Amino acid sequence: MDIKKKMINYLGTKYIKISDELYLKLKYRILMGQRLNLKNPQTFNEKLQWLKMYDHNPLYTKLVDKYEVRKFIKEKIGDEYLISLLGVYNKFDEIDFSKLPDKFVIKCNHDSGGIVICKNKKEFDYELSRKKIEWSLKHNYFYNSREWPYKNVVPKIIIEEYMEDDETNELIDYKFMCFNGEPEIIFTCTDRFSKEGLKVTFFDKNWNRLPFERHYPASTKKICKPVNYHKMLEFSRILSANIPFVRVDFYEINKKLYFGELTFYPGSGFEEFTPKEWDYKIGNMIDLSVIKKSGDLDEK
Repeated sequence: MDIKKKMINYLGTKYIKISDELYLKLKYRILMGQRLNLKNPQTFNEKLQWLKMYDHNPLYTKLVDKYEVRKFIKEKIGDEYLISLLGVYNKFDEIDFSKLPDKFVIKCNHDSGGIVICKNKKEFDYELSRKKIEWSLKHNYFYNSREWPYKNVVPKIIIEEYMEDDETNELIDYKFMCFNGEPEIIFTCTDRFSKEGLKVTFFDKNWNRLPFERHYPASTKKICKPVNYHKMLEFSRILSANIPFVRVDFYEINKKLYFGELTFYPGSGFEEFTPKEWDYKIGNMIDLSVIKKSGDLDEK
């Protein structure tokens, strides 16, 4: 890691007092190689930074909480679309592993990356998992990239059923980019655990491939439209209603639809487009004029 990224990681802690605007501008310059325009944002990445600063709908805190969002999903589309919950805990030592099945997934509710997958309890590394989860519990995800909704999420551990498609032996993420309640662009995440690495492939609403990439290469394989595609579109509209931008994620496992998560700032607004013009094209889809600006995050 170079010295500039080390500096950003150091500044992105709760111990260093730096305004959110200055922090985002510094990080944007280092990661994106250009100035961040918050006065008149034009690109998708710039507008995500603007939304972090000024769109502080208190509902968002519940929607990014992987435990609390389950109540929202149950109310809006039904709990049959939720992956089964096996337990909720405040500490790792509260977990009684003897009562868990052979396969399960441990997650932290308040961050991205605080996850451990167990496919076989006999081979499960409990101490390594403890270290990872306890580290996540101690860290406020907000400070890394100033994603406001995470700031006041109360950290918990949740354990969910391990899910895998019988045909593909993997989970394909179907992610719907929604603009004020309308899904306009969809992308899939595939090959997460392959030698080649993650592939991100974009489509329009008619499931035609779009001619751009964002940070990760597109898959060269044929990716079929999911069986539940139209239901995904319908649910995306319901779950994103009256929100200027949010990404709604689903899984399709053995032809059954499951909710994944809601994401307000994909890549935290620090992922480049190729070609770059698509950063502007997708940015044009976010209408900031409908938002009543809030103050600086540090004032909240």
